[in-house]
Amino acid sequence: MIPTFWRDRPVLLTGATGLLGGHLGRTLLDAGARVVALVRDANPQSQWAQERLGERATEVRGDCRDEAVLRRTLAEYEINTVFHLAAQTLVGPANLDPTTTFETNIAGTWRLLEASRHLPHVRQIVLASSDKAYGEQEILPYTENARLEGRQPYAVSKSCADLIAQTYFATYNTPVSITRCGNFYGPGDLNWNRIVPGTIHSVLRGQKPIIRSDGKSLRDYIYVDDGVSAYMQLAEAMDGNRNLCGQAFNFGHNAPVSVLDLVRQITIACGREDLEPQVLNEAKNEIKDQSLDATKAHEELNWQPQWNLEAGLSETVAWYRALLG
Repeated sequence: MIPTFWRDRPVLLTGATGLLGGHLGRTLLDAGARVVALVRDANPQSQWAQERLGERATEVRGDCRDEAVLRRTLAEYEINTVFHLAAQTLVGPANLDPTTTFETNIAGTWRLLEASRHLPHVRQIVLASSDKAYGEQEILPYTENARLEGRQPYAVSKSCADLIAQTYFATYNTPVSITRCGNFYGPGDLNWNRIVPGTIHSVLRGQKPIIRSDGKSLRDYIYVDDGVSAYMQLAEAMDGNRNLCGQAFNFGHNAPVSVLDLVRQITIACGREDLEPQVLNEAKNEIKDQSLDATKAHEELNWQPQWNLEAGLSETVAWYRALLG
């Protein structure tokens, strides 16, 4: 990270109450940025609320689907850098309610980009796509030139948002770049339906962890602090090299782990190897295997993950142990 880059820089952060948003918001504030956070719902359990980060930032109440609020916020606070993280992020709810997922993840993206495109002081937009945007493909790991072939509602929403961002750059020269990351985990995630916090919660309560799938699917997992460095390094690089705008970057380890292996590593980190997982094999419409080739990010952004799975899980389990008593 460039030490002085963020000092007094006006930054809009959507999705501040989410896992990555809380960590990114704190890091930006610590770096001296003037953070404006678009917050739809107050979430007293979020890291944003627990660490009272809103007291150090400017909070704007609103929804990322409200273009008028976005336009006013970008103009009034003369935003230079945008991190667009706001999204419906869960596969299960996306399958149950695709309309809300499409409205938030797709319409929210084009409304932010449309609100930004006439404002010359908006210099960088970093938009969160996902490894899910690639869909299920025969050749792994994914590289950035792989086709975007999401099929399930959440994956489709990310494919569409990703393509819309590319459209705005190609058509209007909007300064947007795209992140495609693996599955984030780390302190502060209170969505117990996710595999990492859900497993830790069960194990620390002395209960068998539940695996809704067959446990064989492979995934890339990325510690949240590595996600923060990825987003910030990309924004900094865009400022110095406009040729990076319109491009997508993978961020991950290319070290996929099966759900069963992940759960076993969590039980070890919790000191409860005796708790064998209960495999339900009920999950439907999920991508089987995923992994990301982050060579481009290494070479063009000088980004490298600093946390391996063992170290990341150790920090994460310690946080939940303190939280749950």
